[in-house]
Amino acid sequence: MLPMLAELTGNFHVAAAALGAAIGVGIIGMKASEAVGRNPGAATKILVQAILSTAFAEGIVFFAIFLVQ
Repeated sequence: MLPMLAELTGNFHVAAAALGAAIGVGIIGMKASEAVGRNPGAATKILVQAILSTAFAEGIVFFAIFLVQ
């Protein structure tokens, strides 16, 4: 019974990390497109920042998966 409970809690924290990363990536995309709409001349700088932020947000999921195993 205890190993099954341990597996469930591990799965929950991976799911929470994946959900948080997905929400974070969505917010990053929303705000990046809003910023480009306001200032099209800064599109390149905004794109670089958005890509870096997305990579960091998705890195959280890899840490969560690594901690489960």
